[in-house]
Amino acid sequence: MIIECPYCESKVDGKIIGEHISCSEEAPIPFKTVLLECPVCKESLLGCQELIQVGPEEEEWITGNRLWPQPTNSSHWLIPEIVRDSLDEAHKCYNGRAYSACAVMCGRALEGLCRISKTKSKNISGGLQELLERKIIDERLFQWGEALRKQRNLGAHATGEKISKADARDLLDFANAICEYIYVLSDKFEKFLKRQEKRQEENTKQKNEDDIPF
Repeated sequence: MIIECPYCESKVDGKIIGEHISCSEEAPIPFKTVLLECPVCKESLLGCQELIQVGPEEEEWITGNRLWPQPTNSSHWLIPEIVRDSLDEAHKCYNGRAYSACAVMCGRALEGLCRISKTKSKNISGGLQELLERKIIDERLFQWGEALRKQRNLGAHATGEKISKADARDLLDFANAICEYIYVLSDKFEKFLKRQEKRQEENTKQKNEDDIPF
């Protein structure tokens, strides 16, 4: 399985040590987790593969991303495609050591987020402020978004300042955290509340049935 090794900083044909296939309601597409050994440095790697349709009656496992260490792509399928694509591109830029480009793509992810949220402002700054006022994000996420926006501007324009590897990694984490908070964790919380509500209704129904005299 071809995978990027962060230790060797190159793509290698990892030796498969073990694998596990899973499929759930939250992730209906079959997902294979693969434990690998780098043939060069002998370090452990964890990758994934996804099952896709390649013909009318033919399916094929395709190589996905590294899950550990330092995931190459942590974008969740619940994140809208227009935002997810930008995050994926940001990951690719970071892995390719194009740190200014990484910052720009993180900013593009925020632009997509604002567009999908139908903010009235045409710029990221105004969009983030509106998301804060609408309570889609909180004050801390707003600050992360503002920091990301400023670094994105540095990366997008021809200035003498450069985006460092450490800053690019932080910006990528901030972008992922904001998007996962809005689309992934919010969805999980809504499902949690529905389960609690359903359980409460079942308990109330059972109690009422138990109280019926014979």
